[in-house]
Amino acid sequence: MDLQGQLKNLFPDHQPSEIKETIDKSEKIWMQEDPIICKYEKRKGKPITILEGYTGATSDFKKLAKELKTKLSVGGSFKDDKIIIQGDYRDQIMELLTVKGFKVKRVGG
Repeated sequence: MDLQGQLKNLFPDHQPSEIKETIDKSEKIWMQEDPIICKYEKRKGKPITILEGYTGATSDFKKLAKELKTKLSVGGSFKDDKIIIQGDYRDQIMELLTVKGFKVKRVGG
């Protein structure tokens, strides 16, 4: 018996509601005219990718950081209006951002 069947046995009078999640997160993020700068550095011998130059709201940039980290399955952080991604993922990040509609400029290497 699956989970839905078990719940139906426990709560026979309950009518499940239809919840549709059709909210597209990319529509909520503010687009800008200037390109986001994507650069590569090494800190303590380990490669990192840094995104900076976003002029919108900080909360939008944090949402973008979280989305990039989950899509790439890597760690990272958001500090001082910069997204720091662990590893050299410039090509994948630039591709993801251009699909979302951002202008991206590659700097360094």
